[in-house]
Amino acid sequence: MDIKDINEELMPKHIAIIMDGNRRWAREKGLDPKLGHKAGAETLERIASFANQIGLKYLTVYAFSTENWKRTKEEVGALMFLLRTYIDKFLNKDSLRNIRIRLLGNIDGLDEGLRNSIYKIMENSKDNTGLTLNIAFNYGGRDEITRAVRSITQKALNNEINIEDINEQLITDNLYTKGEPDPDLIIRPGGELRVSNFLLWQLAYSEFLFLDKYWPDFSKRDLLDAIEVFEKRNRKFGGK
Repeated sequence: MDIKDINEELMPKHIAIIMDGNRRWAREKGLDPKLGHKAGAETLERIASFANQIGLKYLTVYAFSTENWKRTKEEVGALMFLLRTYIDKFLNKDSLRNIRIRLLGNIDGLDEGLRNSIYKIMENSKDNTGLTLNIAFNYGGRDEITRAVRSITQKALNNEINIEDINEQLITDNLYTKGEPDPDLIIRPGGELRVSNFLLWQLAYSEFLFLDKYWPDFSKRDLLDAIEVFEKRNRKFGGK
């Protein structure tokens, strides 16, 4: 598929990607894992720019999970440095190429400087009308649902809502992705066949595509091929 062949009516509005395989990519090349994460960040920059170019509305990427804190202090530090570096890099670009950037996850545990950079880039890009790039950082699907339950429970205790008001839409409205459509397509490079605690509520009717190549090797062609595969799927949403 080429860009001109994209069927805008069938094209997914929201693609989510589990950016897997950075460390294995580096190890197979005899490199430090930090260089794998750097290569993965560069791939994200290319893919986000291309997604914006072809008119994708939402792209959500899994960058750092709540479980990733179990990795070595050195690797966690490298990931935090990469996030700060790329936020600063985007802040210096002209209007982020009209991309709106949002961080999904619990950023309260991050250091103050990084939090301030995150708030700044979200504020500076909030009125951009191109691609919405959601970066799931310190994110976990179960944690997101737990936080939503706590928020809803507190509203009930404050008599802001009645128990009868609790429905799927209310839960959706208390997630990080409030106001956004659920992902139509979830892509996982890296050869693994699991969702790894990613968007557990939102993926109820998502299509899945698993790839053997590592994330740093993911290309614009791979994104176009994934869209082509999606456009050929028959989405029934529980119907016939």
